[in-house]
Amino acid sequence: MRSHTRPETSTRRTKRPAVALAGGAALLGAAFAPVGTAIADTAPPTGTPATMSADALPTWQVDGVVWSMVTVGDTVYATGNFTKARPPGTKPGNAKEVARQNLLAFSLSTGNLVTTFNHKLNGQGLRVVASPDGKRVYVGGEFTTVDGKAHTRLAAFDTKTGKLVDAFKPVVSNKVRAIAATATTVYFGGNFFNVNGKARTRLAAVKAADGANIDTWRPTADDDEVFALALAPGGKTVLVGGRFQQLDGQSKVGVGAVYASNGALAPWSSRPVPSRQGLNFSYVTDLQVQGDTVFGAADGEGQHWYDGRFAAKANGGDLVWLDNCYGATYSILPLGKAVYSVSHAHDCSSLGAFPDTTPATWHRTLAETAAPTGRDKSEPGSNSNYSKQPIPSLLHWFPTLASGTFTKQYQAAWAITGNANIIALGGEFPSVNGKAQQGLVRFTLRAKAPNKSGPQATGAPRASLSSGKIALRWTATWDMDNASLTYEVLRDKGTKAIGTVTKTSAFWTLPALSFTDSAAPKGRHTYKIRVKDALGNSFTTPASNAVTR
Repeated sequence: MRSHTRPETSTRRTKRPAVALAGGAALLGAAFAPVGTAIADTAPPTGTPATMSADALPTWQVDGVVWSMVTVGDTVYATGNFTKARPPGTKPGNAKEVARQNLLAFSLSTGNLVTTFNHKLNGQGLRVVASPDGKRVYVGGEFTTVDGKAHTRLAAFDTKTGKLVDAFKPVVSNKVRAIAATATTVYFGGNFFNVNGKARTRLAAVKAADGANIDTWRPTADDDEVFALALAPGGKTVLVGGRFQQLDGQSKVGVGAVYASNGALAPWSSRPVPSRQGLNFSYVTDLQVQGDTVFGAADGEGQHWYDGRFAAKANGGDLVWLDNCYGATYSILPLGKAVYSVSHAHDCSSLGAFPDTTPATWHRTLAETAAPTGRDKSEPGSNSNYSKQPIPSLLHWFPTLASGTFTKQYQAAWAITGNANIIALGGEFPSVNGKAQQGLVRFTLRAKAPNKSGPQATGAPRASLSSGKIALRWTATWDMDNASLTYEVLRDKGTKAIGTVTKTSAFWTLPALSFTDSAAPKGRHTYKIRVKDALGNSFTTPASNAVTR
């Protein structure tokens, strides 16, 4: 029987309270970049980062869930809880379906399975990372054997040969969820208390050569699991994220840093994660470093607890920004001036974007600016340490992923990876943009994408006679990867526009639009609206009611 041991994820709806609950944590200065809110897309205004296209690229699929992925060159390594992989566009049981037990690799550029990398984990994998030189990938999880050989919850693979590194075989007493590596040392975290027969409290380091303990590195996460690790630039500190309330016996809630040399607590100034209150808490699920900044993802359990993303200086922890969107965030990927994440966001009014709805609506992918652009526009979350802190801008990238049922947590994507040109999402989703595609999918930039994702369908305009002229009114529609849309007015059976209206929109803000036809000849007329995005995709509405002039 398969087990599904991933952070418990609530699909609860959380509303913002009328009274702010923020503490008084100090904010260190941040320079705001001149980026507009929610306007960037595949064809953005000058100075705004372009996003990926929303077009789903053909990618091999899995029959379960992908928890974690990492990119090395053109190869994506994915681990999770699955037994089969199959080509895109096929159903389970297809003749080309192959066995893949909790670990596989595929090409980022083509989406094709890497057939030379074929290993079996006897339990699910929870995290996969690469060594700095890309020569190895490390996999942690709940397995105790790899290809039938004893490798207890942590294993290494040679990326050149695709082979298991037999010499690296530390014995870890319980699950490994987090890994960070140098050329000589592998740091890892999770919910274990013993490594190679020696006491370790949820954090440990071993030699990359043979998995032997490094006894001079013994920090502790005293309260709960470690979910994420990353190395700060220069490699002097290891960044630690998770459910803990204390790190090395001192109050560091959800995120902190320790020295890579001896495990002693290192400086960390910001407090993005609120302290636990009873059964209500938030925790860090992922940490990714770009330049001098670490980007973190968080999940909140309880009413109105922190669910969003944050950016901080990797050395020292000074806060850069913190967004307070609600809907747990599972994985984050900074790429230049844009930051991508996967979640089940349902309220981003903190960013001046979409509010909560009744019934709740979930948005499984987000893109934001890497730089702060303003201040939080809403009230702080429960027990938050910040109010009106710097925030990024939400960018216009909204592919539609359906929620899956495999884990019984009813989520879509759990992992994200890629490079500046292509990204890949992994999870338990059964479809993308309404088309069957299970567990894995890729997206790319406009220059390489099919660019077939167009405006959403909308209803017919309404026509009326006013002062001898024909007035048209309609509601704007939206597009998954283009904010600015052009509305061409077509009279009767004509295909040439008699007028145009250009307007930006998103699914949460659909403005009322109008056009007056003052040149219509005498007689009876109907109208259609042809909606176009910047890439030439279009949709034509049904005809309006008839009006006689």
